[in-house]
Parts: sequence; structure tokens; C-alpha cells
Amino acid sequence: MLNNSSAIIEQYIRDLDGYSIEQLRFNSEDVWSVGQMYIHVIDVAKEYIGHIETCTKATNEEPGGKTEVGTKAIAEKEWPNISVKLEQPPSATKNPESKDEIIAGLEQVLEKLAHWECRVDEANPECKVRHGWFGWLNARDWFEMVGMHSRHHLRQKAKLDKKLAEAGIS
Repeated sequence: MLNNSSAIIEQYIRDLDGYSIEQLRFNSEDVWSVGQMYIHVIDVAKEYIGHIETCTKATNEEPGGKTEVGTKAIAEKEWPNISVKLEQPPSATKNPESKDEIIAGLEQVLEKLAHWECRVDEANPECKVRHGWFGWLNARDWFEMVGMHSRHHLRQKAKLDKKLAEAGIS
């Protein structure tokens, strides 16, 4: 059975069929295009999967715990429903060259999730990597974070879809 993280990534792949490359690359105001948001989701998923690997290979235990926000988010498996302002401007995230580029990235994420799905629970839960907002997370937490972060951006995707409709981009 697919885990939640994989199911969310597969939803992104299915949703991609509904976009033209023009829609994926359309920018309005000072926000990402849908394509830039896809690239961000892929990049962050790969970063989090890298943290899973770090946790599973680590031998030093980390006594630090989650922050209050992190404890709540991980327990509920839900990213807080707030807009996070990144330090970099939206233009720092590249627009995709093609749908194939996005599909390849999402498929890589799915492959890596499948690889780690049966391994994360074998990792020492006291071996952790720090998240800037949520505190010290172990391999299982980082695995869940892939789905949580990706699901969080579905809200943003809905807003971007509305902007596309308002702009008449098809």
C-alpha cells in the first residue's frame, strides 16, 4: 500500500496532465508559477529524503527535540496552514523547461520514497537532523515531512490555478 507521501506525489503527476507548458510557466505578480511550485516541491522532497539518509547512517544520537510547532505538525501530519515567505525571491526558483522535466523529478522522488519506506523504521529514532522551524526530526519524521510539505503546496496550487483562470491562460 502506498504511503501518504507517495500518494501526494502521484497526485501531482496526475494533475500535471491538466497544464500546458505556458500555464506551468505563467507568472503573475511576485509569486511562483505553477511550474516553479512543482520544482520547489521536488527540490524540497529530495532535500528531506537526503535528511532521511543522514538519519539512517548517523551514529551520534541527538538529545534535542521538536519545537512546539514541530510536535503539533508531526503529530497531526499537517503543515501549518500559513504562507511561508522564503528568503529568496520567486525568480530564484527556475521555471521548468518541459513537463518531462517535472515528471522525471517527481518519479525520482517516488523511487526514493519507495526505497526508504521499509527502511525508515529501522533507523535509530534518536539520530536526527534539525529543521529550522520544527526542531530535531528523525528519519520517520522526515519521511512524513515529504508528504506534509507537498500537501501544503496543494493549497498554493489551487490559488495559482485561480490566477491562471483569471488571466485566461490556457
